[in-house]
Formats: sequence, C-alpha cells, structure tokens
Amino acid sequence: METAAQFGHVSSLSVYERPSDQPDYDPLSEWREQIAQRLHLLEPLRRRIREVPFGLDHPFWVEDPNFDLDFHVRHTAVPTPGNDHQIGELVARIVGRPLDRGRPLWETYVIEGLPENRFAILTKVHHATIDGASGSELLMLMLDHQPDGGEFEAATSEWKPERIPSDNEMIARAAGKLIRKPGRALLLGARTARDLGRATRNPALVAAADHARASLRGPLGAMLNIGRKREDEEAVGPPPSLTAPRTPFNANITAHRRFAYGSVPLGTIKEIKNACGATLNDVVMAVCAGGLRTWLERHDALPESALIAMVPVSIRTGAETDKWSNRVSAIFAGLPTDEPDPLQRVQRVHDSMVGAKQLFDAVPAEALTDFAQFAPPAVFAQAMRTALRLTGRFGTPVNLVISNVPGPREPLYAAGSRLLHYYPVSTVVDGQGLNITVQSYLDSLDFGLVSCRELVPDLWDMLDDIIDEVSVLGAAVGVHWKRPA
Repeated sequence: METAAQFGHVSSLSVYERPSDQPDYDPLSEWREQIAQRLHLLEPLRRRIREVPFGLDHPFWVEDPNFDLDFHVRHTAVPTPGNDHQIGELVARIVGRPLDRGRPLWETYVIEGLPENRFAILTKVHHATIDGASGSELLMLMLDHQPDGGEFEAATSEWKPERIPSDNEMIARAAGKLIRKPGRALLLGARTARDLGRATRNPALVAAADHARASLRGPLGAMLNIGRKREDEEAVGPPPSLTAPRTPFNANITAHRRFAYGSVPLGTIKEIKNACGATLNDVVMAVCAGGLRTWLERHDALPESALIAMVPVSIRTGAETDKWSNRVSAIFAGLPTDEPDPLQRVQRVHDSMVGAKQLFDAVPAEALTDFAQFAPPAVFAQAMRTALRLTGRFGTPVNLVISNVPGPREPLYAAGSRLLHYYPVSTVVDGQGLNITVQSYLDSLDFGLVSCRELVPDLWDMLDDIIDEVSVLGAAVGVHWKRPA
C-alpha cells in the first residue's frame, strides 16, 4: 500500500514526567540506555527486510549486520515552554516521512521543551512488524512497572547478526516457497469453504442473504423471490450501501499530515456508559459521531446518511509461530452522524456494532487475510495502490478508521520517568484521510487524531468538537463534566 503519500508505519506519542530527585536527568541518554539494555528482548528492533528480486515473493526478515542504535534513537525539541499545537506540528512532520527500508523499520524521538518538567517520546514502527496486540507487548518490554526499573530477563547468548543474502540466494529461497504455495492455497481454500459452510447457520449470514434477495428486481428477482412474501421487505430493511457518503476527508491524500491529541477522564466515560446501559466502545464511537457531526455541519458538508467507520479487530489466536507480525482485520459499522439526538446516537452505534460483529464472526477473517500471501507481491502491491487511488477519486466504502485500544491500568516508567499519557498516532490512506485512535491508560482516555493536512487543516477544531461531545452526552444522562480550560 505504501506510496510517496501513504505510509505503513504506526506511531505513538508518550508524555513523561522527569524524576523529581534527579535535576541533571538527561532523557535522551536515559532512553537510549533503556533500549540498549533490552535489545535481546526486542526482536523487531534489530531485523530489517530483504526484498526478493523482481517481487517474486514477499520480503524476508534478516538480522541487520549493520545495526546502529544511534541511527534509530533521535533527539528533537520544541521552544520552551512548548504547547500542544507545537508538539502536534512536530509529530505531524515526523510521521509524514517514510521509514528507511534499508534499516530496521523503526525510529524513536526524544522530544524536549515541554512545560512542567515533562518530555515526550515519539516512536514509529512499521505495521509489517507489529499490530496493536504485539505493539502493546513491545511497549511492556520497553517500559518498567517500577521507577527503579525492576528486573528483566537477561540475555542467554551473544547476539549474532546475519549475512545479507545475495540476489541468487533470495531467488532460490523464494522458489522453494513458490513450489509449496499451490498446495497450501488449495488447503486454505478448502478450509475456508468448510468454515463458510458451517457459518451458513449463523443468523447474521441469513440476514445478509435476505438483504441481497430483497434487493433483486426484474425477471431474475421475480424468479428468485418465488415463495417469499413481499411484506417481509420492511423487516429486512434496505441493503447496505457499497459506497460511503462523501465528506471533505474522503479523497486522495498527500504526504503532509496533521496530528491533534487530547484526553478525557476514563471515569467520566465509564459513568456515561453505565448511565446509557452501553459499552465503553459504544460511548467512544457515539462521541466521535457527535463531534464529527458538529465539524461537518460547520463546514456545510454533513451527509444525509450515516458515515461508515472501519474498526480494526485483532485476529490473534495465540497459536502464531511469530508474535511479531500483523494479525489484524476489521469490521465495518455505521457511524450515526445523521442523528441529532446524542442518546439515540449511542443506541444506533450499539445496534450497528452488534450487527457488524455478527457478520465478522460469520466469516473466517483469519483465513481471508492468509490469502494475501499467495498473490505475487509485485502484482498485489500494484493492485492495492490502484484500488486505494480509485476509492479516493470515485468513492470509498469507508469514511474513516476509529480504533479503541484498552491500555495498561497500572503506572509505567521509562528510565525512572513516569508515563503520564499515551497518545496513538495512526496512519491514513487514499480515500480515508482521517484516523481516530483512542487508548486508555490509568485513569485517562487519550485521543490521537491523524489527517491529511490538505483535507482537514483544522484538525484541532475537530478534536475540540469530539471532546466537547463528552460534555453534551454526559449532560443528557446526568453526568456533568466540563473540559478544563
């Protein structure tokens, strides 16, 4: 999917409080040492990709013989005392640059100049290396549960890098895999067909079939609807649209980014969800819907129909042979920006998510993602890029990505500095120039919004609209919270 404008890395901005008893504390040297001591535990950090000539097969991971920790651990700052907008601008410029494919696919930046004796760390890691679940595990290995660092597993042997294979060796290795692919593809196809056969008893698939059948018209529709009562059509409802409504952020993107971030108390969100009889994710989605409705109305761009959100879902089973990989799929749910009532938005989000999860469970998502390994990478990559460009130009099935990630409930530390907030910094693609990712940590819910700079130049205003919606929804159920000035 990567082009000169869209990138495959995901990032995070973590904010720390320096230890009060160390006036000469140096965040850069301390953070570098923290990573250096644990490199034997952080497998993805020392491996790089080796491309197969002519794109005959997917790239291979190799232990980088030229690994240079100082290349990856970097230092920058904002003018003291830096504010959120300055930090957001700095982050946007850094995440708007691709990772160097000739080196391990990660970078980390220590950012100084923050007020109140704080500093931040921005970390970029390629999505080919980690997904949300493995990324959380990587974070746990990099950080501590006590200010003094505690104990961690020592290295049992000396790390030895690999020699970079030659082109001939890579072609030979790829040939061995290609020979096995047809048989593996047949097995995967048979297993998928079996799973789909079993899934036909799932009521969600029956409902989807009814949608398709109800929408048929003309001679073919008359024949296939023989024996079906037309009065059932209202119960079935309209078939889902294959194209999401147009918004200002649904177009082809540039390489330029905006990043905005903020927090709300996790306790407030829990009070609201209890009062609504909903889930925490329902409230997060409804708050995003209300904030986006306000933003779209202000831009005279509110569609008559609901937006469609893609919600990432982990498909890890625990049986993976390589935990440092990307095992994520998605569900697609309506985001009721067309609903003016905040309480009705919560109910509609809940209903939409229930239906979306039923459909997701009916389809073997893990098997479907495995099919990508059988297409020639050069062909698959070009097809992916072309498809994304076309969605940005002619219409997209999804308006935006919304992800809600549960985080640690206990305090974490980096080289003695206490972690205060953990803001996700995700990615955008052609046709979907907005991403909203939320992560909980301790008693806070941290929002990270990423957009294409040209499509949503006022991203901070959108963040304000979303966070203000917490107060609006809270007031509707008797939970009063006012955002600090």
